[in-house]
Amino acid sequence: MGLTIGHLHIRRSALINAPPARVWREFSTEEQIRAWFGQGHTLHTFEPRAGGRIEMSVEHNFGSGLERRRYGGHVVLWEPGSEVSAGINWVKPHDWPVPMMWTIRLTPLYDGSLVEIFHHGFERLGRSAGDELEGYEEGWTNRHLKALRQIAEAK
Repeated sequence: MGLTIGHLHIRRSALINAPPARVWREFSTEEQIRAWFGQGHTLHTFEPRAGGRIEMSVEHNFGSGLERRRYGGHVVLWEPGSEVSAGINWVKPHDWPVPMMWTIRLTPLYDGSLVEIFHHGFERLGRSAGDELEGYEEGWTNRHLKALRQIAEAK
């Protein structure tokens, strides 16, 4: 049925003119995932299965100048055709006390698919949740979903 998304989350979405089964084919291999999800960061590893590893890095101004940092985790939910969720955390010493969650959810809508990306779990950070949410809200765009739509609708 999918992971519960808490109140403090970032959501980006797109309507893709292809059924969920067609869109989900772009989750089949690491290379296919990299083609659309590796936007704005470098996707080093994405094992498309429950328990699979995800490793990424991003170059960003973290306050001390431009720096490349790694982050990643494991797929905690793999529901083919409908949802993938993963626990994600920065590599030490920049890690949160608990991992955040990323969820990508596909829902049939009209003759296509509503595809949503959620960055959630901020509630678990306590008093710093609001500041963390605000910082990440400013950084997320729809670039991943635009790339996925372009690929899925072209085939």
